[in-house]
Amino acid sequence: MKQSLALRVGQTLTMTPALQQAIRLLQLSSTDLQQEIQEALESNVMLEVDEPEAEAPIEEVAIAEPQIDIPVTAKEEKSETETLAEDIPVELDWDTDGSYETASGTSGRDASEEEELHEFRQANLHSGETLREHLLWQMRLAPFSEAEMQIAEYLIDAINDDGYLENFAEACTNLQQSMGATPEDVERVLKAIQDFDPPGVGARDLTECLRLQLLQFPEEAERDAALEIVDKHMLLLARHDEAALQQATGLDPELLKQALLLIQSLQPHPGRPYQAHEANYAAPDVIVTKKGGKWVVSLNSETAPRLRINPHYLSFVRRSDTSRDQQTLKTHLQEARYFISALESRNDTLLRVAQTIVEEQRAFLEYGEEAMRPLVLRDVAERLGVHESTVSRATANKYMLTPRGFYELKYFFSSHVHTTQGGTCSATAIHAMIKRLIGGEPQDKPLSDSTIADLLLKEGIQVARRTVAKYREAMGIPPSHERKPAIPSSI
Repeated sequence: MKQSLALRVGQTLTMTPALQQAIRLLQLSSTDLQQEIQEALESNVMLEVDEPEAEAPIEEVAIAEPQIDIPVTAKEEKSETETLAEDIPVELDWDTDGSYETASGTSGRDASEEEELHEFRQANLHSGETLREHLLWQMRLAPFSEAEMQIAEYLIDAINDDGYLENFAEACTNLQQSMGATPEDVERVLKAIQDFDPPGVGARDLTECLRLQLLQFPEEAERDAALEIVDKHMLLLARHDEAALQQATGLDPELLKQALLLIQSLQPHPGRPYQAHEANYAAPDVIVTKKGGKWVVSLNSETAPRLRINPHYLSFVRRSDTSRDQQTLKTHLQEARYFISALESRNDTLLRVAQTIVEEQRAFLEYGEEAMRPLVLRDVAERLGVHESTVSRATANKYMLTPRGFYELKYFFSSHVHTTQGGTCSATAIHAMIKRLIGGEPQDKPLSDSTIADLLLKEGIQVARRTVAKYREAMGIPPSHERKPAIPSSI
């Protein structure tokens, strides 16, 4: 084979570092973005959060009724590549302080929006004392001796989050070796702890847990029957075999029923109410409100904070200086501008996508799920002049807070079903219709999938029976024969 040199002319698309960073930030959730921003702030001395003394009035995107006027700026007319790979000057701009403000103007929401966002967060926050703290408080009030206090503290530490004492035999061995406590001493202290609140705490197994709770009820026939079932017939109880329980206990059917209801009212995990309930809730990326008959879309300033170049460190940069410290400052300055530009691009893209979704789904915001319009990624991409993958990244793990509720952005996208008038209907709207029909069905005669399909056809929605069954199963609704009320047992 003969080697030779040749020239070839062609065009290729290169993913610059700025474009790669912009794409990566676009697909991050609000939680991941905050972590990314925090890491950037800690590693780059040139970056800082812009916290102006006086908040500027928010610049919001308002959607008028009924005509849709979309304010288009020169920046929004750019192509997707131009938006994400905005020309970032490598040559340093010495006359600017590098301050940055999002295009959405995410600061300065009015008091009503701030209060609504605060209530949303607080709805997911619950704080209180732990089970261990609750038991230790009762231990200090109990008439324990000093030695018994040490045993009690050891046993409380051995109680797990569900309220059960783990490995009682090992606890006895350890206490005997460390302080000479006999198994009888440990058992006596454990009995005292088992009288603490919550009922059933300190039990060594489920049977003992249920028994401790039953003993706190007054001595009545159903309590004694429940104790017999718990002590001797736990296997039959777990299998819900009432016929076998009646045969094994010889109890009257009515008394057996009352005993089972009493057992069902017990708490098999007495420590659960004291477990931490602080939820890792998802913060809204976009907030939608209605003001003066117009739907207003704005970004959440707490998930998209304003960043800027630190003017103090910027003043240390000198163009002619080539020392090591100066090179480090210049590198940090360039990286900071890359990051700010990528963050601005992310916010602009997210705001435009959210604005388009609200424009398309205005009927849903006004009237509910049955008014949801069919929408796919391609529709939004064509409206904005970007690729579908950009819309997919912008809606992944992003959430919108609206007067109607808290939704993931992907919730507003759904396939369509043809109507008898030649139009289309959203699958989400059909889900809501099926739920409405099943909710209003006679209890003694639930609607079959075929009947639901016929009722939807009368409303102009043409769907097959198997489609109704698929939607019903997706909503977790059982079939008609399982929705019939249970026939009371003769026993």
